Amino acid sequence: MDRQPYPSDVSDEEWALVAPYLTLMREDAPQRDHPLREVFNGLRYIIRTGMQWRMMPNDLPPWHTVYQQTQRWLKAGVFEALVHDLRQLLREIAGRDPRPSAAILDGRTLQSTPESGSRAGYDGHKRRKGSKVHLAVDTLGHLLAALVTPANEQERAQVGELAAQIQEVTGESVEVAFVDQGYTGEQPAAAAAEHGIRLEVVRLPTAKRGFVLLPRPWVVERSFS
Repeated sequence: MDRQPYPSDVSDEEWALVAPYLTLMREDAPQRDHPLREVFNGLRYIIRTGMQWRMMPNDLPPWHTVYQQTQRWLKAGVFEALVHDLRQLLREIAGRDPRPSAAILDGRTLQSTPESGSRAGYDGHKRRKGSKVHLAVDTLGHLLAALVTPANEQERAQVGELAAQIQEVTGESVEVAFVDQGYTGEQPAAAAAEHGIRLEVVRLPTAKRGFVLLPRPWVVERSFS
């Protein structure tokens, strides 16, 4: 590498892990103008800094090269495959079953940007305009599923789609999903049940606000696993 490193650059150990997933053709293919590792470093730079594509530093591959390769990676599903395998590996290292039996659902509103476009909506509870990311993780915090909607969409309305994604990536191993009080009601419970998942609302003391992971879900998953 002929340039000074950026903090976002992939380490040798990280590259050894991700390279097999990212290599969609031979490294020495004649149509490759830039090292694949540098293209990935360009993508990491954009993600870490939140920079616009056209603001890519000149000592990294051209922004359009990084963008086009990123689209190929997304279409090939390489990031989903990487997350799936890494989650299973980390669970095994932690002494857990590779396939989780419990999940946690939550949502987060992100401030609107010019790129948000039609996704932007107004979250009256958070008093913020933007997009809402609906997430499902296992009880160790590893990602299972994600869904992006306008900020005005309610968390409970996304349960069915999240449940479907969860069961697809886990082989239908999840039996229970822990949620906060924003998911109460018959509709989200029924949507989860259609995919074999039981919702359990974790009610927090009145002094607490927001979602806080309590010890109980961890104990429950141990019994399921």
